[in-house]
Amino acid sequence: MKLDVKGILAICVAVGVLVTISYMMGVSQGEKTKPSLADTNQSSTKATTTATAENNNPHSSQSQTVASPEVKQPLSPEVKFSHFRVGNRNVKGMLSDGKLVWVGTSGGVIRYELETDNYQLFDVSTGSLLSNGVFHLSKLDDNIAVGTYGGGLSIYNPATDKWKNYNIPDGLADQFVYDVQRVSNGDIWIATWSGANRVIGGELDNPEKWITYNLENTQGGLPNDWVYGLEEGKNGEMWFATENGLARFADGKWQNWQHEDGLGANFEKVEKDIEFSKDPGQASRHHAKQKQEQGLSRVNVAFNPNYIVSLVVDDDGIVWAGTWGGGLARFDGTHWKNFTTKEGLPSNHVFMLHKDDKGIVWAGTSHGLAKINKDQSFTVLTREEGLYADNVFSMANASDGSLWVGSFGGVARLYNQR
Repeated sequence: MKLDVKGILAICVAVGVLVTISYMMGVSQGEKTKPSLADTNQSSTKATTTATAENNNPHSSQSQTVASPEVKQPLSPEVKFSHFRVGNRNVKGMLSDGKLVWVGTSGGVIRYELETDNYQLFDVSTGSLLSNGVFHLSKLDDNIAVGTYGGGLSIYNPATDKWKNYNIPDGLADQFVYDVQRVSNGDIWIATWSGANRVIGGELDNPEKWITYNLENTQGGLPNDWVYGLEEGKNGEMWFATENGLARFADGKWQNWQHEDGLGANFEKVEKDIEFSKDPGQASRHHAKQKQEQGLSRVNVAFNPNYIVSLVVDDDGIVWAGTWGGGLARFDGTHWKNFTTKEGLPSNHVFMLHKDDKGIVWAGTSHGLAKINKDQSFTVLTREEGLYADNVFSMANASDGSLWVGSFGGVARLYNQR
């Protein structure tokens, strides 16, 4: 019997393995670390990982490849960085909150204090979360919102130091939560693996305020129930990243776009650049059905241009969508433009999109982090510039000006990179 991806992940997160935090800091030549809970190291710590579709899949709850650290100096002496190891874990969520940085891993949430280097782990064993697998972190008013694999939505109140969990009985569409956002009208939207929730007025504790939108009740307006991201647009509309394209909800109406409309590069353009030979369609009936519907049965590598892994809306209202093998797509509401390795993108698998406090959009890929410049060119950072690993799943801009970048096995703290 074949299990689809969701079934496999549900089994994995049920195990609830407690993460052992052991991080190591490294900086460029001439820069010394402050005494901390980590071992002090004046050289640069790099991590190597095996590049496979399984290990780099942004929606896998836990990677099986063990990071192999090595000591090596950066090629650019002026670049300063620190590394934090989190063990055999993916770092899927990151949040900067004043003097704190929150790090979401497949082994729980870490709260790190910038000024003291102190940290605290929140996970199942501490009674904080219902699942240790964390995909999303964001600020929800004065609280911290945590989207988990199989444990629903967890909300932390720093004032009371209390956690509260929301799951299917409360109105949540699914226990797998990938994005959370309060929008300008006060509503809270939640992306799940069984559609998108809208909580009217943000009243999470009122079951009557919860609405679920899915493929069935939107008559295909939301083109797929597996929703990986959502963003409010410049004019108050909502955008959704799904496994079957991009959707927009505005004025009570739904509209969506797929590869045939311009989303993602054609296979012929990226065929020679697909580095993952493992085809998700071979292991999952869900992905196999998608390939068949798109006429991609002949494609036996990790390529699905309708599969939007990441989503962000920039300050001009432009929608950026990261696809699974089809590169980075730019949509102005009418016209599409796709960027691949041929245009300077480090990889055609785009795991993460992030808009920083200066309005700059960053793309995390399987081969590095790319800053999107105003002329739509890319400035690329890799392990040579200080990343912990080249697979980039998350990032945050700390209040001290540093960039925090999450990968498999650890986090890089980069200085002077903006």
